[in-house]
Amino acid sequence: MPLAFERLLIPAAGAGQSPVSEGSPRLEVSVIFTSVEATLAALRKAGALASELRAGINLIVPQVVPFPLPLTSPPVLLDFNERRFHVLAGRTPVDTTVRIYLCRDGPDAVKAALQPKSLVVVGGRKCWWPTREKALVRRLRRAGHEVVFAATSL
Repeated sequence: MPLAFERLLIPAAGAGQSPVSEGSPRLEVSVIFTSVEATLAALRKAGALASELRAGINLIVPQVVPFPLPLTSPPVLLDFNERRFHVLAGRTPVDTTVRIYLCRDGPDAVKAALQPKSLVVVGGRKCWWPTREKALVRRLRRAGHEVVFAATSL
């Protein structure tokens, strides 16, 4: 299923310049938004990885729009989400780009948004029972991506 709408935000304010020249492709670490606390943990982990690899961070935000609404009219205004995620991405010292995807199915949108064999960081609670985040990690690993799980203490 192709993505219906993508909104790209410029790199977060205060983020450093990319260490790679403009002409060459840049290594990216993708962070999937799950919840605010889990995504902050994932951004910390991705920031450490990205600084070691001299890479940038892509924050991928799937915003699910329910079927009664048109896909271009999400229940939460895009301007509000843009400001919220711009502040969230501004907490990392690494060049961070926010990509908001309006979709009907979040995990399918995430899989479609990622390049093949991407390095992905997903945050979530550390617990022994199955969670939505752990199911996403398994699904991404089966699709051939390298996935790091950043556990929160809650």
